[in-house]
Order: sequence, then structure tokens, then C-alpha cells
Amino acid sequence: MEASVAERVKRRRAGTASKLPAELTQARRFDKARLAQSSALLEDYVELIADLLAGAGEARPTDIARRLGVSHATAIKTISRLKRAGMATARPYRGVFLTEKGHALAERVRLRHRVVVDLLRAVGVPAESAEADAEGIEHHVSEATLKAFAHFLKARG
Repeated sequence: MEASVAERVKRRRAGTASKLPAELTQARRFDKARLAQSSALLEDYVELIADLLAGAGEARPTDIARRLGVSHATAIKTISRLKRAGMATARPYRGVFLTEKGHALAERVRLRHRVVVDLLRAVGVPAESAEADAEGIEHHVSEATLKAFAHFLKARG
């Protein structure tokens, strides 16, 4: 005799529950994701500031806000966080500049972004989608995964 819908759902749920990772393992994974989300904002800012400085010679809060699609007040608030973290300085009427620490972070983020984009392109993702998707992935991927991506890309030639 065929099981009722309720019985099938109950069995399916029971099967799913048994596949959950251990609590500490799952908690560590979520903690890692939360940490990545909190640092992603600062990473996006330093990367953009470095790009603006290289391209236009200056990184004004107004330009940063427009390019990130945030309000001027939000940009000022995040730039203040960068300054407190020792990654940026600002001069009145001169814009925002990165410290050595900020430049180092911008370079690491840029390299991560490039590896992720190159991997996505290698598996057939269109260029525009790869660039857009990399903006999220680059902040969450571990160093071990990045090394594996780079190894894969190098092996492909």
C-alpha cells in the first residue's frame, strides 16, 4: 500500500535532518560567512578607491558613492571605518587616499577577483556574468579554494 503524503514528507524530512553537519561545523561555516560579509564592504571600498586613484588620480567620496550606488552619507560613514582601521586617510578638498595597509588589501582583493573571474570564464560563464558574480564570490572564497582555482587554471594552460 502506498504511503500517505504526510508519511512521505515526514520520511523526506527525517532523511534531510540526518544529513545536517555537526553543530560546531555548521556554526563555523555560518561564522565564516558573517565575517566575510562584514569585511566585503571594506574590501569593495579599498578596491574602488585604488582603481579611482590609479585611473583618475583622486578618489572623492562623491565618486565613490556614485560608483557603489550608495548615498554620500553612507560613503562617508564607510570611509570613516576605513580610516579607523588604518586603511585610508582623507584630506579636505583632496579626497581619499589608501595607506600601505589599504593598498595591500586592495591588491589582495584584486587578485582574488581576477582568479574567480578567470575560473568562471574557464567553465563557460559569459564575461559580464563572471565579473558580476565574482563581486560576491571573491569575498567568501577561502584561501584553500583560491589556490585550487589557481592550480586548475594553471593546469589548463
